[in-house]
Amino acid sequence: MTDHTKYRILEMIPGTLLWTTLIGALALSFLKPLWVIYFIIIFCTYWLFRVFYFVTYLVISWRRLRRDINKDWLVETKQLPDWESYYHLIFLPFSTESDKVLRTTFQSLVDSNYPLEKMIVVLAGEERKMDVFKSTSEAMQKEFGEKFHKLIITCHPDNLPGEIKAKGANAYWAALKSKEYIDEKKISYEKIIVSYFDSDTCVHSQYFAYLSYKYITNPKRERAAYQPVAFYNNNIWDSLALMRVVAFGTTFWLLTELSKPERLFTFSSHSISYKALIDVGFWQKDTVTDDSRIFLQCFIRYGGDFEVIPMYMPVSMDTVMAENIWSSLKNLYKQQRRWAWGVEHFPYMVWYFSKGILKTNTGDMAVSKIPFLKRFKYLWNLTEGMYSWATAPILIFILSRLPLWTGREQFGSTVFFQTAPVVLEWLLTGAMVGMLASAILFLFLLPPKPVQKNYLYYIVMVLQWIFLPIALIFFGSIPAIEAQTRLMIGKPLGFAVTEKARK
Repeated sequence: MTDHTKYRILEMIPGTLLWTTLIGALALSFLKPLWVIYFIIIFCTYWLFRVFYFVTYLVISWRRLRRDINKDWLVETKQLPDWESYYHLIFLPFSTESDKVLRTTFQSLVDSNYPLEKMIVVLAGEERKMDVFKSTSEAMQKEFGEKFHKLIITCHPDNLPGEIKAKGANAYWAALKSKEYIDEKKISYEKIIVSYFDSDTCVHSQYFAYLSYKYITNPKRERAAYQPVAFYNNNIWDSLALMRVVAFGTTFWLLTELSKPERLFTFSSHSISYKALIDVGFWQKDTVTDDSRIFLQCFIRYGGDFEVIPMYMPVSMDTVMAENIWSSLKNLYKQQRRWAWGVEHFPYMVWYFSKGILKTNTGDMAVSKIPFLKRFKYLWNLTEGMYSWATAPILIFILSRLPLWTGREQFGSTVFFQTAPVVLEWLLTGAMVGMLASAILFLFLLPPKPVQKNYLYYIVMVLQWIFLPIALIFFGSIPAIEAQTRLMIGKPLGFAVTEKARK
């Protein structure tokens, strides 16, 4: 059996598990409805405990976020020896984003309380979008070119071998080009902190001071990535209610994960040691989910001696919003499907976790040094997360009703069958605690209300959470099912750039 065949079998496992669950639940609802009712009650009970678990860690992270935002981190950083010798290398890959979007990103960098002369910004455009690249890069160079230590502008050539059309390929090219400048200036790799941002990422004014403090005080600073809290509120007051629910659902998930760093992968905008990037050969050019894959590259390269450090400091990005409602919904679906394509990490992890010492051009990957339980834990967390993402909303909100209908004639007179709907309703009502907590916390995380918006909008911001079940099914389960099915049948997912529009 060839290596390609073995890898394809691994790619088929998540989708096979998914469809076995869905088809099995559907078939057994007719063949063994009582079995399915037992399973659904156990499953809903499990999810009720998960909801309380979610709310607990959500509150813990929110309190830590409030604590850290209100501290002057530049003062703390300036007390560290040799802090001025560190540079921040900031990558901003873009494709079709206008100068209007990038201007707010650059302005947030300028508004930081950290010395701008310590920032090297890399604006990375695409040759295949040359018209956008020229106009946007020229505008940014004119407005912000003199404000930083250096503004490097790169143009990623189209159709290079070994690449797919994705952000990671652009970032790889930008990293190569920026390395030429770093080597020319003889800046030590150990003194560079990389931030890898989406083009619409607006940093908190304390972000770089906070990151510098976290990095310099970490004795294993080069064996770690640094994950901030991702807010999607640049345009939150103008986006649709459903978009806001999905966006902040992602924020709340990340907040809970930050409280459990042993589970963390890098996600979306994050920071990392430049030395680690050099060691793994930068971002992979042939993957869609490069932002989380970089953690696995480093984790494997260093034999498991690599971690993600939680940063209770926000970066703000755009909620999905296009020129009209239909385009917004399509873009939201594509965004969620792209994130769900993180299931491509499953075969990658199994493949490399099963190896010993791997020889690469950047050094040996000491995979065999990773403790088995550590490998199993990361693989389990990914697998269970992707499986639940695709199946849980379908099982809870749709398939849970089917056996109550199909088994009515056979078991309808039994006490258990008559009380099952009541038990299910009680469990689902209890799970709504998570929705209520999300609605309340969402108000505390909103940016200031625009003056043209009425105060009644705050009521809308609470009531919008009734869309949560719809969001979980149509912008959670379904795109995740498509992603896992594509991986199973060998139909790769391309990188869909999320359209960004501003009012």
